[in-house]
Amino acid sequence: MQVVNTPISPYVQNAPIAYCEDTKECIYVDPGDELDKLISVQQSLGLKPQYIFITHGHIDHAGAAKELADRLNLQIIGPHKADDFLLQSLEIQGQMYNMKAQNFIPDQWLEHGDTIKFGNQELDIKHCPGHAPGHVIGINHKAKRIIAGDVLFNGSIGRTDLPQGNYQDLIDSINSHLLVLDDSFIVHCGHGPDTSIGHERQTNPFLNA
Repeated sequence: MQVVNTPISPYVQNAPIAYCEDTKECIYVDPGDELDKLISVQQSLGLKPQYIFITHGHIDHAGAAKELADRLNLQIIGPHKADDFLLQSLEIQGQMYNMKAQNFIPDQWLEHGDTIKFGNQELDIKHCPGHAPGHVIGINHKAKRIIAGDVLFNGSIGRTDLPQGNYQDLIDSINSHLLVLDDSFIVHCGHGPDTSIGHERQTNPFLNA
């Protein structure tokens, strides 16, 4: 599995496109804004979109998912249903933050332990509340890559001061589902540069308090 990060939105959110090198099948992850940019990246690489994967319901990650689904005739998968209240307030979030957004109900909610596939690739879904109550991550064990959304960043962690955020839940999620992985796992973060489990285990101040 390869992952191309494309920064979008006023919040410089990474909207990854994950793809299978063998089949060129891909998934859009967290398309919150700037769809023309994302579609251009996908087309330039000759990739074949399969569906949209949403890690959580904040506007910078989910605001443009409905429009992208309609434009490309794709299904939306995720997040966990605990984020339904966020998905149903995307239009209000858009008015607050001056971003275009549409409410939606995903074609499939994700549960802890689910598996989603594209091409020859497979993502193991873990429910990781804390930043948002329905936040999920996807772990590709074979490729040793993690689609982490806003759970873990390079040198930091997701905010917990947003609606239904919880600091201890986030730390517990990281300890239970990320730090149990090998140091070599690459973390594709929702904001900022990629990192690795080993780097964060050794240097992240929030994990070594």
